[in-house]
Amino acid sequence: MRRWSARRRGRGSRRWSSAPGGGPGGPRCGRPSRRRRAPDRARRTAPRAGRPAAPRRAWTCRSGPRPSPGCALSDLALGYVADRLVGDPRRWHPVAGFGRLAGALERLTYADRRAPGVGHLAVLVGGAALVGRRVPVALATWVVLGGTSLDREAAAVERLLAAGDLEAARRQVGRLVGRDTSVLDAHGVARAALESVAENTSDAVVAPLVWGALLGSPGLLAYRAANTLDAMVGHRSARYERFGWAAARLDDVLNLPGARLTALLATLLGDDPAGAWRAWRRDARHHPSPNAGPVEAAFAGALGVRLGGVNVYAGRAEDRHVLGDGRAPTHEDLARGRRLASRVGWAALAACSATRLLRRRR
Repeated sequence: MRRWSARRRGRGSRRWSSAPGGGPGGPRCGRPSRRRRAPDRARRTAPRAGRPAAPRRAWTCRSGPRPSPGCALSDLALGYVADRLVGDPRRWHPVAGFGRLAGALERLTYADRRAPGVGHLAVLVGGAALVGRRVPVALATWVVLGGTSLDREAAAVERLLAAGDLEAARRQVGRLVGRDTSVLDAHGVARAALESVAENTSDAVVAPLVWGALLGSPGLLAYRAANTLDAMVGHRSARYERFGWAAARLDDVLNLPGARLTALLATLLGDDPAGAWRAWRRDARHHPSPNAGPVEAAFAGALGVRLGGVNVYAGRAEDRHVLGDGRAPTHEDLARGRRLASRVGWAALAACSATRLLRRRR
């Protein structure tokens, strides 16, 4: 575009552009400028006078609120894959270290009242959340997940049942459940293992992913701390009836979304979605646990087996209602349950990674 200077046309004359019309290329009135204006692109990119141009920094997962799909999708996925490949360390596991710390603190805080239990819970769960602010999400995810260890224990029970070694299977399943396993038959051992797979798929896989998607590392570690404290003190025993009340209630609340997502995914991904939905809606409310009930009922309906019933804990019988209307489970059903749990875990990872990505876009 060509412009003619006002000096060539005489003083006070207008400065005209060869382009017709108004705007940047049209007629301009007023005092002529003696300075050649830089092109628009140069004006936008040139630094201001007297101020050095700041170097442009590449955005990373920690440098600002702008989301990165790779970071949002990979941190939970890296931790999940690490658990699938490596599992839990046999020694020096961070969760085991937290349990020893909680036991030492309990010797100082214990009293047969609810208030000391609330304080005990607040210190440990709050401390875990603060530590989580300094821990990468991928590492925290690997620390808190327990799906691989669960699958290995259930696979050992399955192999022993398939080999006909009932006594060894009873001892092995005792590592997964708290009930008395010494009098269980083969169906009872398979049922106990399958119920543990269903419940712990929610507690040790799906629920941690949910809180990791919502709150990152603080949510992951705080959830695992609350879940561990529930296992330690959340019992209806003479010692912990009041002191462990807060831990049990908090664990119930934190597992509500994870249990419902687990039951939903088991319903959608199981062999019999209609049967899973029917068992969930009909039988889950009769289970004493608000979270284990939906999960175990959905697994029972999805696999076409019957779970629940009467369990014996330390000489005390507890009726957990019958879940599902199929046959008694066998070791083959335990293998199917393990495969269903794996599908549920991968689907939960996809859903929670997508949720984390959407939250980071805000």
